[in-house]
Amino acid sequence: MTGDQPGAPQTRRGLIGALIDRFGHLVREMSKFATVGGFAFLVDFALFNYLASVRHMPPVAAKTISTVIAATLAFLGNRFWTWRHRQRSHPAREYTLFFFFNGVGLGIAVACLAISRYGLGAIWPEVFQTPLADNIASFIVGTGLGTLFRFWSYRRFVFVEAGTPAVPATSRDRESGA
Repeated sequence: MTGDQPGAPQTRRGLIGALIDRFGHLVREMSKFATVGGFAFLVDFALFNYLASVRHMPPVAAKTISTVIAATLAFLGNRFWTWRHRQRSHPAREYTLFFFFNGVGLGIAVACLAISRYGLGAIWPEVFQTPLADNIASFIVGTGLGTLFRFWSYRRFVFVEAGTPAVPATSRDRESGA
């Protein structure tokens, strides 16, 4: 840590320290978001496979139901843990926007599943109309793309009242012109 004068902001030395000073809060948010998302993913995965394989529900309907239930759990985890440090706006506003953007994320996952099963499956059904292909299209491709979209949209539009710390200056020389 540097800081020559008492009361001066403490910064870390070197490139890694500067990156931690600048992006540490974002890494912490992403870690919490990933934890909440991981739990919701497990619920989504288990429920989808139960509905599609055991209850013999059509895959797109099973995916829609499992995602809505997992999204409810994700909202609670993100609101009360991931972004609890941000000021709350009207709960109905947050809930509505959260589910709107989750709907877009669901659309991304369902589109990946539908393209795989019905588009590519029409060409090569023995490969793309299987439970393995459904899981890869839905949970690896669809959830991956949907997760990137959701993190960006939640952070930007849903939990907007920033309570994150200001980015500290990394070098006093830059301010003093030396």
